[in-house]
Amino acid sequence: MIAFPLWIRRPFRGQFSKEPPSFSFQEEGAFVKFTGLPAAVKFSENLPAGSAVYKFKTAGTLPSGLPSIINTNPLTKAFRVDPIEPSGDYQVVYTGDPVLDYETMPNSFDLQIFAKYATGATNLQTLTVQLINVNEPPFFVDNMAFQSVSIYIRERAAAGVIYKIQACDPEDRICDREDPHDNLKYTINSASPALFSVSPPASISSTKIFDYEKDEHTYYLSVTVEDPQGLSVKGALVVQIVNINDEPPKFIGPKYLLFHIDEETRPGTVIANVTAVDPDDDVTGVVQVLRIIDRENEPFRQHPEVTLEIVVQDGINFDPSERFELKIIIDDINDNPPVCKAYALSVAVPENEVKGRNIIDLAQECKDVDVEDRYNEFNFTGLSGLGENQRFKMESPGSGRIVVNGDLNFEDPNNLALGNEYSLRVMIQNIASPHYKQTIYVYVKTTQVNEFPPVFKRTSYVFSVSEVVPAYAVIGQVYASDPDWPFNGITYSIEAGDGTLDYSKLFWMDPNTGSLHIVTSLDYETTKQYNLTVRATDLSSAVSTVLVTVDVLEVNDEKPICKPNSYSLAVPVSLAVGTNIQNFRLTCTDRDSDPRSFLYFFDKGNIYNQFTFSPNAGSNVTSLILASPFGYLTGSKMIWDYKLLVYITDNNLMTSEPKFNRNTQTGTVTLNIHVYVPGLTTQITTTTPSITYLIKRENAYSASTWYVPFIITLGSILLAGLLAYLLYRLAKCIRCPPRTKAHKAPSIESKTIEKRKKEKLETVWELTRLNTVFDGEAVDPITGKIYEYNSKSGARRWKDTKLPTDLATVDPTAQELSSLPANVTERKSQVGTPSKKEKSSADKAMKAAGPEEAPKPLEGDPETAKQATPRLQKSREGKPNPSAKVTPKTPPQPNVNKDNAAGDVNLGSN
Repeated sequence: MIAFPLWIRRPFRGQFSKEPPSFSFQEEGAFVKFTGLPAAVKFSENLPAGSAVYKFKTAGTLPSGLPSIINTNPLTKAFRVDPIEPSGDYQVVYTGDPVLDYETMPNSFDLQIFAKYATGATNLQTLTVQLINVNEPPFFVDNMAFQSVSIYIRERAAAGVIYKIQACDPEDRICDREDPHDNLKYTINSASPALFSVSPPASISSTKIFDYEKDEHTYYLSVTVEDPQGLSVKGALVVQIVNINDEPPKFIGPKYLLFHIDEETRPGTVIANVTAVDPDDDVTGVVQVLRIIDRENEPFRQHPEVTLEIVVQDGINFDPSERFELKIIIDDINDNPPVCKAYALSVAVPENEVKGRNIIDLAQECKDVDVEDRYNEFNFTGLSGLGENQRFKMESPGSGRIVVNGDLNFEDPNNLALGNEYSLRVMIQNIASPHYKQTIYVYVKTTQVNEFPPVFKRTSYVFSVSEVVPAYAVIGQVYASDPDWPFNGITYSIEAGDGTLDYSKLFWMDPNTGSLHIVTSLDYETTKQYNLTVRATDLSSAVSTVLVTVDVLEVNDEKPICKPNSYSLAVPVSLAVGTNIQNFRLTCTDRDSDPRSFLYFFDKGNIYNQFTFSPNAGSNVTSLILASPFGYLTGSKMIWDYKLLVYITDNNLMTSEPKFNRNTQTGTVTLNIHVYVPGLTTQITTTTPSITYLIKRENAYSASTWYVPFIITLGSILLAGLLAYLLYRLAKCIRCPPRTKAHKAPSIESKTIEKRKKEKLETVWELTRLNTVFDGEAVDPITGKIYEYNSKSGARRWKDTKLPTDLATVDPTAQELSSLPANVTERKSQVGTPSKKEKSSADKAMKAAGPEEAPKPLEGDPETAKQATPRLQKSREGKPNPSAKVTPKTPPQPNVNKDNAAGDVNLGSN
């Protein structure tokens, strides 16, 4: 079990407390002992990567890779733990990734260092690294930080600010480019210190008006920015004086010149110097090349002469008579190497290409665009690479025509080793100097030509197959090879000879292996030999045929067939022994057995061995003989009807046929014999012998029609799925009709409800206590007492103190009843609820008081403002509930407020 004790770091005040709590992982009471941890260390921000931050030790030897920093706060990859060789100590090293900056990054890092012995003991300690700020020099925040800055001033421009220095101090966390820092000092140094000055805030100004023709054209200023601690940074400022046209020019000397220049002359090259006087421009009259001229491009290819008419003018004066004519001729040079359509060409050559046949003409693939013939001539040299001289060569030196020089037989082992692919390298170069060169690669691939048809391993094939071999058995295999290509694919097929009248296909040949299969069992008695023509075809459709002879080996597979196959006989009981019964003869035939191979015997039905055949073997014709007298004459048990099952086999041992690998076939004959007593009325029934022909047919399945059962099976599955889906949808749509409920007699409860519906509704009076503000006073005309009332709700109360002193004992129900007529009857279920008659008497009393005369409050009772109409409460079903109370809107009744110390009575209505 590993424990993770926690410790809380105290606020950092330069170091940890003297006794920091231990931070370790423990396993069974053991842990790794650190020496020097936990600890806190300070680290300068500008130290290089690889600097040691802190050293510590551990007791014992740790595995490779430990101890290591497993976590940091905040996260950083700036530290790692390295071993110190050979002392075995460890040190925390600054990696430099990322670069620590006091001003832009966290200043303190907690490093959790983990160690673990091979025994499983562990420990985890913390090293706190405090980043120390180091003063750093200022830096420029404009282009002066990367390069010298150039400032252009027009001549005769007014003196003033020409540049504003933008620099910051790294010690300031916020750097404003537009507001220079006051704590930085700006100075400049130049060869002409009187011409430029620095003024706050960080502005460089010119102190004079410059004249391009009299003053220097360029001034170099060294700008220095220094912080209060003396660290500084320097930059360079170049001030360029721009000339303006303020002097008129004039030609001096002849006004016509002719010059020759080479094409591709660099821009800025001086062609001619046309002398003119202009104090504003020293290079006035110098004709230079503005851009590169290519003689091969139009219009210089056809018209290399250029005539210039030079006019001398400036922005102030212009003299039309001051003109100069300059004629320049562009001369061609050998500046273009030969160019080819492609520098990697691919050529396919048939393997039977004759020697000396040209495969590619490189001269047709390349050209040189130089104008003059001496510069656009080139040749081809240096034919090299695989196949050079052995298989290919240059027709003539420098011609560029590559011809076949050797045998390209595709099947040659040497050519096969090279993959029948050859890489040639040719050098094309100019004949004239500077002899530009280019390398052309020609890849030649030999293509196969089907020169030979497939060749069978044998001139003919003979296969023997027993006639009892089952269908689809392999009876032999043919093999053919193609001299054109050792791995050329050959397919086999039967061209002719594999059909009969009954079967169109008796044989099937595997197109890939050449295995010969029989589609159905063969019959020796039908056909003893088949002559098949087998065809072999290679990938190039070359065909060879071979004769395949299939000999069918005879096997005893035919049963003896006897006539008649079934017969009924009548035998007199007194027939003598040895007599041929009704001259019955059994004649048998066998398609694959000798007539002497038959053997006759009874399987069952020959009780007491009454009958026998003569002869019983060695002949295909035999007679039925009575072997013993019937029991009718001897007094033994008599059997009158016999059903004999006769077996005829073709394995008579008396024949001279070979018995090895011979199968025995058995035929059957059924004889029904009836024994009768002569002289009695009998009815002899004989059956005319008949011949039954059994025709046997077999259906042979062809492997090439595999898709028929597949399609049938797939269609059946889809139809079954569709039917199941339709049944599912039909089942969801079926809705069972609602079950008819039997008529029930009205229950006692329903009768009670109907009875209650017929009862008369009763009125329920309810009171609501409200805290009312009484804003008016009036005098009771009957009693003469003063009472207070609310002008909005109509609530009233007596103003004097003649109310009962014990207000807490006043029963609201009693007050409610006191405001009703005296003949109100009480019910336990509805206390204070008057009946209809009582309501009527109360209404009469209200009407008798008149519409203008308000009811007077009784002595000690509250008074209401107006009478409301009772409201009938309805049940949830929307029908009147006879048992529910009806809450009328009654005039507000006085209600005693126990919390009102002044004896106020709150009136309200519900």
